Amino acid sequence: MSERILVLNCGSSSIKFALFDAAGTPLPRRPEWSGKINGIGSGEASLDESDRPSQPLELDAAQPYHDALRCIRTRVLARLGDARLAAVAHRVVHGGSKYSQPVRVDAAVLDDLHHYIPLAPLHQPFALEAIGTLLRERPDIPQVACFDTAFHHTLPEVEKLLPLPWDAWQRGLRRYGFHGLSYEYLSIALRERLGDRARGRTICAHLGSGASLCAMQDLRSVATTMGFSALDGLMMGTRCGSLDPGALLYLMQIEKLGVDEVAALLYHDSGLLGVSGISPDPRVLFPREATDERARLALALYVRRIVRETGALVATLGGLDLLAFTAGIGEHNAEVRSRVCRELGWLGVELDAAANADGAAVISTRASRVLVVVEPTNEEWIAARSAAQMGS
Repeated sequence: MSERILVLNCGSSSIKFALFDAAGTPLPRRPEWSGKINGIGSGEASLDESDRPSQPLELDAAQPYHDALRCIRTRVLARLGDARLAAVAHRVVHGGSKYSQPVRVDAAVLDDLHHYIPLAPLHQPFALEAIGTLLRERPDIPQVACFDTAFHHTLPEVEKLLPLPWDAWQRGLRRYGFHGLSYEYLSIALRERLGDRARGRTICAHLGSGASLCAMQDLRSVATTMGFSALDGLMMGTRCGSLDPGALLYLMQIEKLGVDEVAALLYHDSGLLGVSGISPDPRVLFPREATDERARLALALYVRRIVRETGALVATLGGLDLLAFTAGIGEHNAEVRSRVCRELGWLGVELDAAANADGAAVISTRASRVLVVVEPTNEEWIAARSAAQMGS
């Protein structure tokens, strides 16, 4: 009987899914079928599938997330036919310092993972809801949790430490790093493309609605911009990135904002959306910047933060050999890449404008001292591969 592995990537208002043919070796890089449910809880949900046009989706208003999972399960069963679902792999954002490898989830592990919800409130609860639902309804199907923090367990201790009293470290307050499934894929794909050249001083830029940078040496994480939470580091679509903690004290002590109000501001109302007042998407802002000062400032700050954090990682690495752009903005927005690379010209970065505009695999010139590439990420395959390797 042929086997399939289902991958679920659950966010607060969307669920991505992908079905991989697990019958052969090696596991195919591309799923045979994939899709996404958008707008969960908004009243305007939609279902996108790789082989069908987008269509509106009516979800139970009382339990929209549970209903979205039910819809995916129904669609998966229809796709399986005579094949067997060998495992479900989940992207789980936070595994803390305990989980440095994918793990088969049972009730005890699921209970343990709930302790990390405060560290990743936008993603952790929803992945765990999906796992819990399947554990109750289909305990016979193996489930594997794949952690975004795991790739960064190679960080040296000095990169994990926060400058707080020592007992904070002992309580688990430390820098963890995120987007690990994406960076793990790049560590594989860049080695395949570039061989030993990828083992040098590398910075990978995962630029999407969430964004971070990862400095790699010998394809291992040695520094990253996200830290204790997914708020740290770069300015993002709606998240603030690094922020003076004194500003938070001011908001709470002087402006009297409550904890929930501050959390909503930092996670949902800041970043490109907050500064521009228009959109979290650079594609919307670029046409407006000539006539809208806030749009111009938002984009300028967005690029400046990428450049500043890149410079900090270059100092940590002692130089730079390779810069790789990935994720939605990194892969598809030539103007963001162009502006970032222009500001990094002091490093010897020289961009090939035509190659960049075409989204070529290599976008630097032959004379550039730093090789600049675009590498599409594949988090779903990393998760499916982990489940397959566990023999599920």
